[in-house]
Amino acid sequence: MSGSEAIAARLRRIEGQVKGIQRMLEESRPCEDVITQIMAARAALDKVALSVMAEHMEQCLAESASSEAKKATIERALTLFLRMSPGVENSPGK
Repeated sequence: MSGSEAIAARLRRIEGQVKGIQRMLEESRPCEDVITQIMAARAALDKVALSVMAEHMEQCLAESASSEAKKATIERALTLFLRMSPGVENSPGK
């Protein structure tokens, strides 16, 4: 299974999790149970985002001829990573 196929499979599982959360709300399930499932879906989305970023970085770094282009790719990835991180400033170096 290729990287993009694995990511698509993960997204389908996350879609199922979100539908399950919707059902839980419709069934008035306990708050703690709903929040636990929301946290699990969020963690799964974070893993997908990291997989997408890693795959993109590998591709960009392999295609980059110069060290300056590689450095720019790493800086863009760091900026994206920081944007994903809760409670962290959105710009590197802060």
